[in-house]
Amino acid sequence: MDFDSVNATLRNASAQEIVQWALGLGRKTIATTSMGRNAAVMLHLVSEVDKSVPTIWVDTGYNLRDTYVVAERLIRDLQVDMHVYSPQMTSERRNAIMGGIPTVDEEERHQEFTRQVKLEPFAQALEEFKPEIWLTGIRREETEHRKSLDIVSMDNRGIIKVAPMFYWSEEDVEDYMEKFELPSCRHYFDPTKVHDGRECGLHTAA
Repeated sequence: MDFDSVNATLRNASAQEIVQWALGLGRKTIATTSMGRNAAVMLHLVSEVDKSVPTIWVDTGYNLRDTYVVAERLIRDLQVDMHVYSPQMTSERRNAIMGGIPTVDEEERHQEFTRQVKLEPFAQALEEFKPEIWLTGIRREETEHRKSLDIVSMDNRGIIKVAPMFYWSEEDVEDYMEKFELPSCRHYFDPTKVHDGRECGLHTAA
């Protein structure tokens, strides 16, 4: 695939058109969700085009009640084909062993923590679905790493990553949420990020 040409073609396409383009490739495709604050946008985009696309949610076990309430509502209302993957160990057991969630200064422990709660469950999903295309809700402005990507890029695992909302601003996201009256998870916690602007690991893992 000529990524430069493809990205130039899709640069002014709508997010829905990008989803349609990705599914039109006719390859095994998954979508992912974090069930984060505005996860409803990506779920809605995919459901509007094809509800049968498998959507992977890695539930770290550290989500707050609000996340689960909104998640269940979205799964019910949008009728997405949701597949939930969780760590092998419970959060309480891990907290006892590791002494809680690693801080920003504990790089080695943080990497192991991320492997357990995000990367292992996601690897299991990839092994089961063996996707060639990955629809993701990442946006350019979110992290430094994402600024190096584009709408369509090649993941380190050899999967073609397609980000329909890549050039959206926070205002674009809020406008979409309001337009379609989508529920927002206002209380969301990702234990692997430690601070804003840090990658959760899924998009940088080899």
